[in-house]
Amino acid sequence: MRWTMVALASCLSVAGCVGGTSMAERQDEDVQSSLQYDEVPCDQLLAQRNQLAQQNNLPVTAKPGFSNPAMGFGPFMPDMRSNAQRASNKASGEIDAMNRSIERRDCGKPKKKESFGLPGSKPS
Repeated sequence: MRWTMVALASCLSVAGCVGGTSMAERQDEDVQSSLQYDEVPCDQLLAQRNQLAQQNNLPVTAKPGFSNPAMGFGPFMPDMRSNAQRASNKASGEIDAMNRSIERRDCGKPKKKESFGLPGSKPS
C-alpha cells in the first residue's frame, strides 16, 4: 500500500509539472484582467460579451470555475478536461472580465442628468 501511494504521488508530480499542463495552472489562466476591456466603448463591449456568451451557451453572468482536487494535489494533477470544457471555462473568464469592466464604468445604465439647482428645489 505504501509503495502504491509513493508511485502514485511520483506519477502525479511528473504528469502535472510537465510544461504547464497541471489542472490548477490551466484553471488560473482562465481568470483574466478586466483592464484590457476598459478602452473598448461600452456599447461594443456589451455586444461582444453577449455574443461570446451566446456562442458558448453561457449566461452573461458567467464566472470561471475551479475544481477542488483532493488533498492539495491541484498543482500535480494533469488537466483532463475536454477541449469543449476548456473553451467554455476560458469564455467564462473572458465574460467575467468584461462584466467587471462594464460594472466599473457603469455601462448600460442611463446617464444621470446633472441639475444645477438647489437641493430640494423643483426644476422648472
